[in-house]
Amino acid sequence: MTTEQTKEFIKGGKWVNIAPEVRPSTSKSADGTIKPFYLTREFVYDDNDTFACIVINYADPNAKVPLVKITIKGHLQWQGEHPIAVGAYKVDYVADTAYEVTPLLQGFADAVNQAPASDLNKWEVGVTQDLIGKSFPAFSLTAGQTYIDYDLIYIYNDMLFNGSKNVDGRAFNKPENRPTNLQLPLVRI
Repeated sequence: MTTEQTKEFIKGGKWVNIAPEVRPSTSKSADGTIKPFYLTREFVYDDNDTFACIVINYADPNAKVPLVKITIKGHLQWQGEHPIAVGAYKVDYVADTAYEVTPLLQGFADAVNQAPASDLNKWEVGVTQDLIGKSFPAFSLTAGQTYIDYDLIYIYNDMLFNGSKNVDGRAFNKPENRPTNLQLPLVRI
């Protein structure tokens, strides 16, 4: 598909995981191994290259114990072809509309309340805070800066692929951290 065909194809409906995903975190166990974290994703793409993404992180691989819901909204910036596969494109997810975080488990709220955050309220289960333009080092957010995920989009057999997280847990928050492998696919519902 061309860029324009891909843009048109992804619009409409929701794109969801076919199964919970496991990803490497930046946290390490006492023995130095990287700790995994688990999540589900849901994307909606609309006109004018806008998107909404809902990520729910879980404490378990079967996605039965939700920890936090993160809703990111913004704009896509298409950056040309990606070498991973013919028809893959570099895409920047610019979180310039919303970066909302809602704790879903008291233990998560307690943990993030320990993190430094000068311009946020106390974290409470079920209470959403929008972190756009705010500093929150636990999520790699810096005051006054718009968060960008330097990612990719690839369509194959009517499935949508984004990039697989870096094995060392690095975020896609810099162009040089853009993924070089594919994540589990999303399907349209």
